[in-house]
Formats: sequence, structure tokens, C-alpha cells
Amino acid sequence: MADDFNTIIIGAGIAGSTCALLCARAGLSVLLIERGEQPGSKNLSGGRLYGYALANIIPNFQATAPLERRITHEHFSLLTAEGATTLSGNHPVSESWSVLRARFDPWLAAQAEAAGAQLLCGVTVEALHKQGERITGVVCEGELLRAKTVVLAEGVNSELAERSGLIPPPSMDNMALGIKETLALDPALIQARFRLEEDQGAAWLFSGQLCGSKAGGGFLYTNRHSLSLGVVAPLSSLRDGPAAASTLLETLKSHPGVRPLVRETEVLEYGAHLVPEGGLHALPSRRGGEGWLLIGDTLRTCINTGLTVRGMDMAVLSAQAAANALIAGESEAHSPLATRYKQELQQSLLWQQLRRYRHLPALLQNSIWYQQGPAFCRSVLADLSRADATITPPLWRILLRHGHRAGLRRLSGLMLRSLKCL
Repeated sequence: MADDFNTIIIGAGIAGSTCALLCARAGLSVLLIERGEQPGSKNLSGGRLYGYALANIIPNFQATAPLERRITHEHFSLLTAEGATTLSGNHPVSESWSVLRARFDPWLAAQAEAAGAQLLCGVTVEALHKQGERITGVVCEGELLRAKTVVLAEGVNSELAERSGLIPPPSMDNMALGIKETLALDPALIQARFRLEEDQGAAWLFSGQLCGSKAGGGFLYTNRHSLSLGVVAPLSSLRDGPAAASTLLETLKSHPGVRPLVRETEVLEYGAHLVPEGGLHALPSRRGGEGWLLIGDTLRTCINTGLTVRGMDMAVLSAQAAANALIAGESEAHSPLATRYKQELQQSLLWQQLRRYRHLPALLQNSIWYQQGPAFCRSVLADLSRADATITPPLWRILLRHGHRAGLRRLSGLMLRSLKCL
């Protein structure tokens, strides 16, 4: 039987819509299926978009995309139980923005529609259709839709891919739980509180004692009329740590270094979702096969460097690699789809980034980052800023004294390994 489409893409998130846009632009017939009532309706709002990847596909996208604030102010805080040590800087020409996915995803899907893709919302794909070992379409509400290729962009909870035996269930060691709130706040208060001008925005990352001595971090992004606040902790930290997952966000909000930033806010949205943080070594061994490809969070390409969290730009890059493989297969005889996709991935910036940070996931599990490190920084800063009747020791002596308390050999070794990874 003839195919209904060249490509069916499951999931109209950033990866799925980007792949649909590129394939439709090249003349392929594309169906983009979204189970929500509209793209973005199933996504927790709030995040940071690094614009370089999308700008290569939609030049000057920022002129029409529903972005929130350009991130011009960066803050990074190491938290102890009593306080925080914060590093801050500003970058007026930054090419990253805070976004609300409920607004951004429909816009991106509309770009794919304008290029010729068909968008079908409010429909759940019940199963992948197979003929022998080849995926030949999808089953939606009892109806079979045939395609030469099916692209799975259903997110980290990839039930279809797992149920069909394409990928194994995610490992506890490679997944984190993200707990997030969107907090309403007047724009004037946002600008005054974070020292911003009208269109400027701030990104604030938190590390240290969020999960006791276990790994975990927090983030805050300013939107036009709200804040996006969240905690991300590896599942291993939640399994073994002292704090229940439900209390982590409240603990962060009540911390003396965070509490003044979120006062007088109203909760608009709350939720939790899995985040793939395993990096290169956690990618599925099979990323494509006969008639199918994985992209975005289904491919598990999110990167956490400790200083940045890279999800959306990695999704765009994986979608671009998949689209290149699909388009090449339509124009002339080529190697099998999985081989083309592997080659496109390994030649992409995505692969370079994954290789660059491949050792970080294991390194970020070290308890020194979350207990001794923050305490060391706070103690050193307290001594440097103290002025009383005693003579302040020289810096080398302060560093040495507090370094010995924190475990100088382990701390310096970890810092050297981290610098090498970064």
C-alpha cells in the first residue's frame, strides 16, 4: 500500500516541530502529531533558549517568536544551610532568552505548518505499526497512518519507543526529577528586584546544599510577568537523600539567599517531570532503525554542565541531524537510514558538545560540590570581608586553613578534574 506521508513525527515540542519544519521545507510530506490540545500544553512552562541553533534554521527568529526576556544578567550561587556565595555578571548582547513553552511551542509548530507540514493535535498515538522489523506507520484511534519513516519526539517519557522495544527504560542513574513553579510577579518588581531594564532578563542557578550532601541544583529565570523557579535532582539523590522530592522546592524558596527573590509572588503553575542528564554515555545504543529515528529528549541529549542546562538547543540540533538524514534519503540512493542518521549526529555540533562534557555527569555526583565546596567558599569570603581589631591573614593562609578543613587534596583534585572537563 502507498504511504500516506513521507514522515510522521510524534510530538510537537521543539525537536518535533523543528524536524517537521526542515522536512516540509525540503518538499517532504509531513504529519506532526501532538497529543495535547495544542503544542506546549503538556510542557511545564519556563526555560532558557540558547538561540544559535534555531537562528541557523529561522534567521532573525527573535523578531516574531514569543520570547520573554533576553538573558543579560547571570548569577550562580553556592548555598550552605545559612547563606550563599554568589558570582554575578552581565552580558548585554547575550543571544539567549527566557521562554514559556506554552507560548513558544505553538509558534514553532506554526512555522512548520507554514512550510507545508500538517499538524494534528489532541490525538494519541496508540502504537507503532510494524511490517517485519520495519516501522511503517502509526495507529491513532484505531486508524492506521502509513509513512516511510516515523520520528519519535515524544519526550523523555518515551512510552511508545520503550513499548515497541526500540529503547530500554531509562536508568535511575541517568535521570533527574525537575520540579518547577511559575510565579506571577509584576514587571516593575521584576526589574527592580533583579536590577534589569525593560527587556532585560536574569538567569540564576543554585547549587550546594539543596539535597543535603547529595547532587541537586536549582534555577530561576525572569519572564515578562513571572518567574520560573525549579529544582532538578538526580533520581539517585531522591532515593537516598534525606529530603522528600515534594519538599525540595519549598526548601529552596525558604532559603535566605532565595527567599527575597520570590517574595510577593503567586503560584500560577506547578509540576514535575523527568530530565535526561546522563550525557553521551546515557544515549540509547540504537538511535534509529528501519523506518524510525529518535530525537530530542527521547534521544536523551540534555546536557547539564553545572553552570548551564542545555535542553532546547540540543533538541534543535538533533532534529536538524534527523531532517538531514531524511532529506538525503529522498533525493538519491544512500546507506540505511540509521547509518545516515549516525553520520549526521557525529558530524553535528550536538555530538561535539556531548563529547566535550561526557565526563561531567559522574563528576557532578561528588558530594564535595554540595557540602564542602559551598562551605569553603563562604568561609573564605567571610574572612576576606571581615574587618575587626585583629589583623586579616594573607589570602594564601586563608585558603590553606579553610582548604584543610574542607579536605584540601580531595577538593583541589576535584577542581582540577572539573576544569579539565569544562
